[in-house]
Amino acid sequence: MTYFADLVEGYHRFRTSDLRRQRDRWHELREGQSPKVMVIACSDSRVEPAQIFDTMPGEIFVVRNVAALVPPFETRAGFHGVSAALEFAVTKLQVEEIVVMGHGACGGCNAALSGAFRDAEPGKGGFIASWVSILDGARDKVKARCGDGPDATREMEYEAVRTSLANLQSFPFVQAAIAKGALTLHGSYFALEDGQLRVMGEDGEFRFQQPEQVDTSPLAASAV
Repeated sequence: MTYFADLVEGYHRFRTSDLRRQRDRWHELREGQSPKVMVIACSDSRVEPAQIFDTMPGEIFVVRNVAALVPPFETRAGFHGVSAALEFAVTKLQVEEIVVMGHGACGGCNAALSGAFRDAEPGKGGFIASWVSILDGARDKVKARCGDGPDATREMEYEAVRTSLANLQSFPFVQAAIAKGALTLHGSYFALEDGQLRVMGEDGEFRFQQPEQVDTSPLAASAV
């Protein structure tokens, strides 16, 4: 049996279990979607946002890419997948919150920190190097603070979230929504080693909090 065949088997289980249990919900979603939250997460197979946040179908609008990165706003011709999804979420769906979720053992952040593919050709790591160059400034900051020590990897993963939050605020329509009080931004980090979700506070630091203590206040612009 192929892996795709396993997926099809999974679909059949979904159709006879979750789809039936949530039939009313799926009927509602035929008319359109109205998620209140956008989640920007990594493509890593170990960090599925819907599972980690235990959400129902239609609750979160998700974009996943290498290292959960948001590029800075630009208008040059090209294929701007993240920017298009962001534009749709903010201006059309009018989501009220955006969550950037980084994670532990992130290969994209490691590539940015180590420069492993820096001189590689497309198809041999060049596409990866080009994408994670978004973190060049973050890498320099982390190396200046941590060198090549054991703390550098975790700090790079945190810094990637901070970078994406800062880049989000470079988009004029995001700025406008925040100014109107219609949109708030949040940073988070899922630690694979202990399964903890750490939330970024207004001071830019990531902390695990008990459920009743989770700080969900919007991030101040100065914190990102």
